[in-house]
Amino acid sequence: MLGRMYEGEVCSAARTLEIVGERWSLLIIRNAMFAGTTRFTEFQRGLGIAPNILTKRLAEFVEAGLFEQRTDTGHTEYLLTAKGLDLKPVIVALTAWGDRWAAPDGPPVTYRHTGCGGEVGVRLDCSNCTDTPDVTEVTAELAPWAYEKKYGAPASLQ
Repeated sequence: MLGRMYEGEVCSAARTLEIVGERWSLLIIRNAMFAGTTRFTEFQRGLGIAPNILTKRLAEFVEAGLFEQRTDTGHTEYLLTAKGLDLKPVIVALTAWGDRWAAPDGPPVTYRHTGCGGEVGVRLDCSNCTDTPDVTEVTAELAPWAYEKKYGAPASLQ
């Protein structure tokens, strides 16, 4: 966790970073998603994370609704919820960026569709046409309520 809320920010990205923006967060979630990690000792061993940090992160993820804590046969397991699984495209997108800009030996992992074996990636799609816009063609537009909250005036006055 980043340790502070971005109350002045009208931004879902900033709010998301409050939940998963800490250094270990997405690695814990990645291991749960793609390595099948569910137990504390597996996360600790697989990531080399300090127990106190892992304890805190898992508790925060349970509280945020990303993981469900379940005790079965004397072992506590941390299972991703639908909310946690919805972060899968984020992990895939971060991996793609890392493959391009931070993998000098080439991509270490390929994400595949279990149905056909094809490679899976994340792409930008326009909901209005059939284009897949280049990143330079994507802009951000504040919703009217967000504009008013951020600037204290209706968007119609801009």
